Amino acid sequence: QVQLVESGGGLVQAGGSLRLSCAVSNSPRGITVMAWYRQAPGKQREVVATVGLDAGSTNYYADSVKGRFTISRDKAKNTMYLQMDSLKPEDTAIYYCHLRAFLDYWGQGTQVTVSS
Repeated sequence: QVQLVESGGGLVQAGGSLRLSCAVSNSPRGITVMAWYRQAPGKQREVVATVGLDAGSTNYYADSVKGRFTISRDKAKNTMYLQMDSLKPEDTAIYYCHLRAFLDYWGQGTQVTVSS
């Protein structure tokens, strides 16, 4: 059974940094998307970043995080990361990792709270 487990969330002051991890168990074949999403209170879930899966492919970032967040993947460890720097209060949300391999898989989410 495919399982995604996020970690690394927490409370941080504005301007600080956090590094989220997403460990994938029983990684499926045919992965076409690996991404981080977030959902703030009262708002819809939105994509934050997607990681390029093939050699030479590029990562995608939402405009709101471009230049501050970095997505990466360690294929050998079946783990995806989101390095978040220069955090702002508006980054406060539950962060979810997502994987698509014919089906969509989601982690349980990790809370990130940025105080002003």
